[in-house]
Amino acid sequence: MKLLHVDASPKGEKSNSRALSRYFRSLLTDRVPALDVDYLDLNRHTPPHPSAAFAAAIYTAPEARSAEMQAVVAESDALCQRLLQADALLFAMPMHNSTVPSVFKAFIDNIVRTGITYTVTDGGDYVGQLTRQKTLFITSRGADLRPGSPLASLDALTPVLRAAFGFIGVADPQFVNAQPLQFADQQARNAALQRARSELLAVAENWAKAFRAANWRCLEHTSHGD
Repeated sequence: MKLLHVDASPKGEKSNSRALSRYFRSLLTDRVPALDVDYLDLNRHTPPHPSAAFAAAIYTAPEARSAEMQAVVAESDALCQRLLQADALLFAMPMHNSTVPSVFKAFIDNIVRTGITYTVTDGGDYVGQLTRQKTLFITSRGADLRPGSPLASLDALTPVLRAAFGFIGVADPQFVNAQPLQFADQQARNAALQRARSELLAVAENWAKAFRAANWRCLEHTSHGD
């Protein structure tokens, strides 16, 4: 099984979202030893922000693109293939000003691609292509934005992620949100991180069971010559 693990925090080793994503990955690897991890750090390898040349290229049929157009979309094409080839997707990021970090917005703009991560039917329906990948978003938030809290309405990050990835086929992503962290005392921070770790343990257990079941079905088909 292949996991695409994407980190988006600019804080390096001081990042809570990075620490939590490493924790989840270690939990999953312990339970699925054969897990193949494809790792991407968006702060070291930030996708290019869309340009006029990029817009022109992605809306030109692949066979009609010039060499210059092909070069412009090459990194975006490669990112899309990394998503499609993965069996599971792990995205970790802090909340920046109520929404996603700018490097992750650039990532989204590069992987929402017509004819690759979504298609359009003759009837005008949009069909996402990432329907089989399990998807987990780990987010860290400075304040407590859980439902019912006074600041809950400031969470624009969750709907952005649901909308962007839902459009390309991710119908039921999972979220583990560590909050409050920045604007809280040490006791509240510790409690937030512990809640997140407990939730991640449950997700890892469920994913591992699903992967083992999928592998068993694959072996059954092989043994029957399918």
